[in-house]
Amino acid sequence: MAAEGLSLAGIGKTFRGRGRTVEALREVSLTCPAGSFTALIGPSGCGKSTVMRIALGLEAPDTGTARIAGMAPAEAARSGLTGVAFQDAALLPWRSVMRNVEAPLEVLGRKRDAHTARVRALIDLVGLTGYENSLPGELSGGMRQRVAIARALVTEPQVLFMDEPFGALDQILRRQMNVELQRVWAETGSTALLVTHGIDEAVFLADRVLVMQANPGRIVEAIEVPFARPRAPSLWSDPAFHALCDRIAEALTGGAVDA
Repeated sequence: MAAEGLSLAGIGKTFRGRGRTVEALREVSLTCPAGSFTALIGPSGCGKSTVMRIALGLEAPDTGTARIAGMAPAEAARSGLTGVAFQDAALLPWRSVMRNVEAPLEVLGRKRDAHTARVRALIDLVGLTGYENSLPGELSGGMRQRVAIARALVTEPQVLFMDEPFGALDQILRRQMNVELQRVWAETGSTALLVTHGIDEAVFLADRVLVMQANPGRIVEAIEVPFARPRAPSLWSDPAFHALCDRIAEALTGGAVDA
């Protein structure tokens, strides 16, 4: 795997329309080394999702460059080097769990039969063995998100992007999914970039938390997370965990100086 999973350098983006100009991003730079887990956190409207869309090749920056394993994002996506899971699992309701997980392989023109073992292994990895033939309507919200994560991993991506994947879940289930995501990520070795509003989620999962502020969207602080892995649920009650969450909350409200 490349030494650098994902890099953005000097990204700027301005949206224009209906007589209004909005500078969404200014000079956003970040590097996610291969195998690392980075969380991007900030208030609504600060440009977190725009950063992700540019990194995925879904949006073009006005200035700056984005690279995944040395490739342009669109090229990396065509090569199956990126996987993505959004807040809405967006499963095809007429397709089984198995067929939903296989979908990216079909998009890339890969033969499904050659990857059956991997698809089944991923379904097992996310804890859904026995549900291979179930339809999305027969699954709970947390189970549907597990399918979405398995689907995001089916092409063996070097970089896994997640945009609020558990945002629609209740707090108890969300924490359960955080523990499961940590396990799945550790087993796959992917570079992960998580966009989230949840401070405790970011601290529990990430090696480093990048704090964004708005108007224009920019990264104001990069905070290293010192807790050893694997991280157990008991971490949520650790005073050091809460102290770090408080530090990030301060940065979000403007208490931190620009990095």
